[in-house]
Amino acid sequence: MSDVPQGPPPSTAPAAADALPAPTEPPSPGHGHEKKLLPLAIGALGVVYGDIGTSPLYAMQECFAKKVIDGELQTAPHAMAVSHDSVLGVLSLFFWALTMVVTFKYLLFITRADNKGEGGMFALLALVPGRDSSKKLTVTVVMAGLLGASMLFGEGVITPAISVLSAVEGLGVATHAMDSALVPITLVILFGLFMVQKRGTGGIGRVFGPIMVVWFLTLTVLGVRAILTHPAVLEAASPLWAFRLFQTDPWHAFVVLGAVVLCITGGEALYADLGHFGAKPIRIAWISAVFPALLLNYFGQGAYLLEHGWVEKPFWALVPEPLLYPMVGLATAAAVIASQALISGSFSLARQAVQLGYLPRVTIVHTSERNEGQIYVPEVNQALMWACLTLVLAFKSSTALAAAYGIAVTGTMTITSIVFSYMARQNWKWPLWRVVPLAILFLSFDLPFFLANVLKFFDGGWFPVVLGMAMFSLMTTWKRGRVELAKRFNQSVMPITALLEDLEATKPFRVRGTAVFMSGNPDGTPPVLLHHLKHNQVLHRQVVLLSILPMEIPYVPKEDQIEVKELGNGFFRVVWRTGFMETPNVPAILLRARELELVAEPSTTSYFLGRETLLTRGKSTMMHWRKILFSFVSRNALPATSYFGLPPGRVVELGMQVDL
Repeated sequence: MSDVPQGPPPSTAPAAADALPAPTEPPSPGHGHEKKLLPLAIGALGVVYGDIGTSPLYAMQECFAKKVIDGELQTAPHAMAVSHDSVLGVLSLFFWALTMVVTFKYLLFITRADNKGEGGMFALLALVPGRDSSKKLTVTVVMAGLLGASMLFGEGVITPAISVLSAVEGLGVATHAMDSALVPITLVILFGLFMVQKRGTGGIGRVFGPIMVVWFLTLTVLGVRAILTHPAVLEAASPLWAFRLFQTDPWHAFVVLGAVVLCITGGEALYADLGHFGAKPIRIAWISAVFPALLLNYFGQGAYLLEHGWVEKPFWALVPEPLLYPMVGLATAAAVIASQALISGSFSLARQAVQLGYLPRVTIVHTSERNEGQIYVPEVNQALMWACLTLVLAFKSSTALAAAYGIAVTGTMTITSIVFSYMARQNWKWPLWRVVPLAILFLSFDLPFFLANVLKFFDGGWFPVVLGMAMFSLMTTWKRGRVELAKRFNQSVMPITALLEDLEATKPFRVRGTAVFMSGNPDGTPPVLLHHLKHNQVLHRQVVLLSILPMEIPYVPKEDQIEVKELGNGFFRVVWRTGFMETPNVPAILLRARELELVAEPSTTSYFLGRETLLTRGKSTMMHWRKILFSFVSRNALPATSYFGLPPGRVVELGMQVDL
């Protein structure tokens, strides 16, 4: 494997690195007890609820969308005609989707499944007992979780595109003279958004919360203003209207679920951002601001439809004409914030996948000296940017993009319910009488939403499916390749005691300084050390065997991070444990080793790494296409020098060929 030190197994594969040492404690706001709830709740408005907070821009319009069919403007196949019963029925679906999926499922239950304060699909997977076992049910659940994580990458692509495009479309309501410029304006905004990622989100993050406070207040005012003209719309809070909709026209009621689900997009972001703010501030922000603002605005849009009949963009119809341009500016700012949250989430998701052994090394750039969670991943940023720009050019409208959006969201939500239920049974030891009814309740919402969106597969829903399957194939191939590579190296591993006995007998020439050999196996001898001895016939006076072991927790306490053991004859074994939200740095680790009496002077320390060339002609049981993919990705992975934060001028790489 190209410049991967010693092919450690996935469970012990070293993680990303950069120029900063790993923090000793979780530095995110959610872990700081000195922080007050109000600032955290306001911050959550911007980061956690940016996605779901911009859903009123397009969710209601998709439920009653019209398109040109046979030369006439007709109700779209996935939508309903505007009538008293259909409007109240759709609003009832909105009300209960937000109540049961977001409030009940995510805030009351899913957020309880935190891994030392962190949330998200990979944090949830890390809670599954025996994740690397061969038990069929566990393997199936883990594979489902990986597919859900893959779908999240798809959501990270679609959210910026649909959010910014739907906000800019407000200009088309103000004046049709801007219609031809909507797509170019969207492209410019998205391009600028991705270009500023390298500067970090610290500065702009401080204004996210206040802007979203204004946004949610505006949603509330616009909604209440419309509700006052038709207060009977509030009857839709009763579930009877939703039941009546299904009784009257079951098929159209089912199909429209594919558009209703747009009101709960961002639910997964709520769980993924758990570690940044903590469960309590997130719940306070939802109950006190987001939930009522969304409901009032949706009900206001419904009241407008009942009062005036069908309109193409009901959200913008609520805005008084003199305020259209300022509202476009505010909506665009809110959309950018929503996009930023998903982009940053994709960075964190990629780092967690690397740490847990599901993705190859990527560049991790810290954009804050004080917050470990603020990172920038250039490879992910570039991929998201080109995918978003391509999406906008291909679909050209928020209505077209909405078809692609639903499958990614509902697929991930369904998988979260399944993995959570399995984890609660296996990890928390919940009895079946508690797990089964809860799982059925969750899936009674998730599955209909997902199946309704499957109907839109050929209208754009294929995109997140293709993207998700590509990511799934990459992650499973990388994981399997690491396992096979580890087996290959373990077949020829030499016990360190045998090496020390041989050195005592042969006494090779020793040169001054320290040699650091990266080793994925914390017990055996690194193959690169044997390779070095075989060809160079010398050893440094001090030899450090360094193993970096990712743990299935977000952060490792300082007292548990490092272990130093003197082996004799100038050899030291150093084991560094790191969480999946941390990025280890080898020079910083050696500085920490000084506390345990291992002194390695930077000016006389050399780092030895193995650069493996993978051949696909071996006897491994991997499919041939997976071998080719694994070899290709390995060759193009981030060089180990950058990955581990090593000084380039002090690195020695030794090449070896490995048959898979």
